Amino acid sequence: MSNPDTTDPVEKMYPITSLMALGLQHVLVMYAGAVAVPLIVGSALQLPKEQIAMLVSADLFCCGIVTIIQSLGLWNVGIRLPIMMGISFTAVPSIIATGTNPDLGMPGVIGAVIGSGVFTILAAPFFGRWVRFFPPVVTGTVMLVIGLSLMRVGVNWAAGGQPMIKGPEGMIPNPAYGAPFALAVAAIVLLSILLLTRVLKGFLSNLAVLIGIGIGFAVAIAAGKVDFHGVADADWVRIIHPLAFGWPIFEFWSIFSLCAVMTVMMIESTGQFLAVGDMAGRKITQAELTRGLRTDGVGNIIGGLLNTFTYTTYAQNVGLLQITGVLSRWVVAAGGFILILLGSLPKVAFVSASIPSYVVGGAAIVMFGMVSATGVKILSKVDFAANRRNLYIVAVSVGLAMVPVVAENIFVQLPAALEKFLHSGVLVGTFAAALLNILFNGVPAKDPDEVEVENSAPAPDPA
Repeated sequence: MSNPDTTDPVEKMYPITSLMALGLQHVLVMYAGAVAVPLIVGSALQLPKEQIAMLVSADLFCCGIVTIIQSLGLWNVGIRLPIMMGISFTAVPSIIATGTNPDLGMPGVIGAVIGSGVFTILAAPFFGRWVRFFPPVVTGTVMLVIGLSLMRVGVNWAAGGQPMIKGPEGMIPNPAYGAPFALAVAAIVLLSILLLTRVLKGFLSNLAVLIGIGIGFAVAIAAGKVDFHGVADADWVRIIHPLAFGWPIFEFWSIFSLCAVMTVMMIESTGQFLAVGDMAGRKITQAELTRGLRTDGVGNIIGGLLNTFTYTTYAQNVGLLQITGVLSRWVVAAGGFILILLGSLPKVAFVSASIPSYVVGGAAIVMFGMVSATGVKILSKVDFAANRRNLYIVAVSVGLAMVPVVAENIFVQLPAALEKFLHSGVLVGTFAAALLNILFNGVPAKDPDEVEVENSAPAPDPA
């Protein structure tokens, strides 16, 4: 690692100033998405501002750690490619479902995150054998379901928060819900993002979401609607304390739900790894794929211990690699170092936590819609004309997944274990799509490369 090969674009080293500037560019591309997740979860769980700020700090800090592990490698973890890791939107519905359970709360979320991390580490070496059960008709459906499930969260944010809030005697209607000012600012953010995406080119277009949030934040500040309480009193530097919410609660269905989500995320990560390998002129080996997927699991365990959530490859940063042509893993590692610094600055976290929910809500409609759009893009690869059964897979899976979204209390009279399973639209949609695909299309055949790997002697996993 001390003498990187400058003929390989992945190993190319830059001067420190260029390294940090290029690394900051990666941070700017993923910052809005990374910060939005703790803000969304914190708001949905109605956490106090101090705890939301802590979630933001922990998130940025862990993003940096996991990015450095993925790009530079640590023993048999890390694919050693320019991969930026960030907190995942995909798991948000399952996290909110767990966190809003009064018997679980944040300790239940942390337990599920850690449990899913252990599952991912154990599953990584065998994932090549499982991926055939998740063809485009399944993964596309799941991504579509995830985006649709998240949209309710985004719309509530745009309306000014949750319809019901905690009061002195329990849950009461939120008087600020649907306030005209909140809806207007959310609309300004949404329109700003669309206009900026239309006008800006290249790298700047990747900042449209961040700039849009900044415009909405400025409008809210000018209107006197932002509470900066806690920013002045926050320390300049703070160490992230492990298990700040207490000892994790390891509840089976919560862990099971996130494991299903992690399976989908591993498929996404595999696609990103292959894309980056293709850019760099490398063929990704099974051992490298295993090390990369293992990092997702290690990231979850680190994230859970440090009070945050699930981690995965950020597609927008893979797109940035394509735009800039800078494929150095040292640049991405520099971005990870910057994220660690930002996560250690509580004042930055408090400012982020001061952003009103309706500001991020305007951006969330775009971001969550893009998740569904990604599902539609994947489904475009599916042959619906020659095989009309694929229509049933998508139709029934999406329909079943939307049941707990549109009728939240429909399963409350069922046995507790069954109710917890059916309460997660993402979990129901994933299982329905996978099982219906087997029913209509049969058990998928093994990939020839997979058979070749199984019939050959196992190669040692390089450190």
